[in-house]
Amino acid sequence: MGKKIKVFLDSNVLLSGFLSDKGAPRIILDLLTLRLSEICAATGRYNIIEIERNLEKKMPAVIPICMKYMPLLDLEIVPLPSRETIMSMSGQIADKDIPVLASAISCNADYLVTGDKKDFAKPKESGKYPFQIVTPAEFLEKVLQEILR
Repeated sequence: MGKKIKVFLDSNVLLSGFLSDKGAPRIILDLLTLRLSEICAATGRYNIIEIERNLEKKMPAVIPICMKYMPLLDLEIVPLPSRETIMSMSGQIADKDIPVLASAISCNADYLVTGDKKDFAKPKESGKYPFQIVTPAEFLEKVLQEILR
């Protein structure tokens, strides 16, 4: 394997991985805690804010788990995109998801992993982004064998 795989994790993947000890999102988080040289991960400041807001509002008991787990993932945190960037991407995806898409682009991700198939369907089909938009299960199917070689 040549280049390191860079994966951008959407908020819903991180939350799912924190909340369940089973399934593809948790496997991805567990892989990241191993700090393998073949893979690195990022998420956006926007995603972190979204996770914190959801946890505070709906699941405050999960906050300690999240706080304990996050540093183990060694995630690159991509700064909030500029207003100009967000405006330039208007219409490509639902407004609430523009910062996610913009953050994945700015960190040069190879994959944007999201459980939000409906909202990311249009960008995925367009094929105009420099990364693949995949579900957690699709990501594992595509890269797990490569990573574990």
